[in-house]
Amino acid sequence: MIYHLSLHTAGIIAGVFLVLLGLIGFSEPDFVSIVKRFPRSYVAGVSLLTICLVWTFWLLATVQMGEFSAFRRPLLIALPIGYALALRFVDEFLAVRALGILCLLAAEPLLDAAFLRYETSRLLITGFAYVLIVAGMFWVAIPYVLRDQINWSAKSVFRWRCLHAVAFIYGSVILAFAFTQY
Repeated sequence: MIYHLSLHTAGIIAGVFLVLLGLIGFSEPDFVSIVKRFPRSYVAGVSLLTICLVWTFWLLATVQMGEFSAFRRPLLIALPIGYALALRFVDEFLAVRALGILCLLAAEPLLDAAFLRYETSRLLITGFAYVLIVAGMFWVAIPYVLRDQINWSAKSVFRWRCLHAVAFIYGSVILAFAFTQY
């Protein structure tokens, strides 16, 4: 285990994240304009990519690599170089790509916390983690997909609020199980 995160803590983190996302999106109709500007936001891209750099650097520095430990130093050197090159040459949808990387990084602690647990309700967290993985892979490889997803979900106020209501309910269910079963 890398993170030593309990299922209870992972459930609280995932549940609070989804509840807050649902509340903000449901109660603030002006939030749509902020979300529509996100894919091309350079500041958001640099911020998210910096978080990803620090998280990945920490993982590379601390994780046991076994027979691949000879690659640790070259990877620790290549990581900041790749970060600088991405900032320099990837200006299109940098925020979306960085968000995709962050989703991929965030899914692992959730899956790690649910590993070898017998509660059926753990599948709520596992399902959320796999949604993060699939979304992250698409957003890194095909970043304009997030822009299209935002435009589709913001096409009507009803659709926008329904999606955020689903996120709020899903997060509430995860929180309920986190406090009662994990």
